[in-house]
Amino acid sequence: MMIRVAVVGAAGRMGSTVCQAVEEAEGLELVARLDAGDEITPEALAGAGVAIDFTVPTVTEANVHALIDAGLDVVVGTTGWDEESYGRVREHLARPEAAGRSVLIAPNFALSAVLAMRFAAMAAPYFESVEVIELHHPNKVDAPSGTAVATARGIAAARAEAGLAPSPDATESDPLGTRGGVIDGVHVHAVRLRGLTAHEEVVLGNPGEQLTIRTDCFDRASFMPGVVLAVREIGSREGLTIGLENLLGL
Repeated sequence: MMIRVAVVGAAGRMGSTVCQAVEEAEGLELVARLDAGDEITPEALAGAGVAIDFTVPTVTEANVHALIDAGLDVVVGTTGWDEESYGRVREHLARPEAAGRSVLIAPNFALSAVLAMRFAAMAAPYFESVEVIELHHPNKVDAPSGTAVATARGIAAARAEAGLAPSPDATESDPLGTRGGVIDGVHVHAVRLRGLTAHEEVVLGNPGEQLTIRTDCFDRASFMPGVVLAVREIGSREGLTIGLENLLGL
């Protein structure tokens, strides 16, 4: 059966690529393109059953709530989410009027990035030290990236479950914050550089050895297979799903 799709943020760099991917995908039909200033209404959504949101962190949560109210399942690629905003979406989906609705929020849709996050969590309990470096183009508005946040949290959870101590660090003075941010005890560094698209390194170390897990996305097309997969599968997962890995059986 044909899946009718609306794209929110359609005029943006990611949104325009998503529109093209939906138009080219078998079994999907692009029926609505919405962007900044367009109100989310049943009329504007043109009978869509699934919406894809690639907007900006300041508006994405409001968009998701409006789309749930409009009766759509939602696939979200916009970053900037935290536990509080996830909780508000869960509460919304638990209301009787939202019964059967589904939302997938993924920090990254590139299959290489999803696998790199999983590999990092698998490796983390076996190394004394670990740090995350994310590298993106300078037009990205948030730092660290959602992918880096998810990677760090996955690493931290795996290390906690294994009973590991924090990574060793004798730093006593860092007035400029050069050691980066700290997410659940994991240091995360953000690079913004012209010429980059989306990249991440997880560096793990033991005495005498180092493991580097790296993913490089050179074009926005790398995210499209994951987006199309999410649109096709979202209807089978009621409620809130966080992370594309849940659709890959990882």
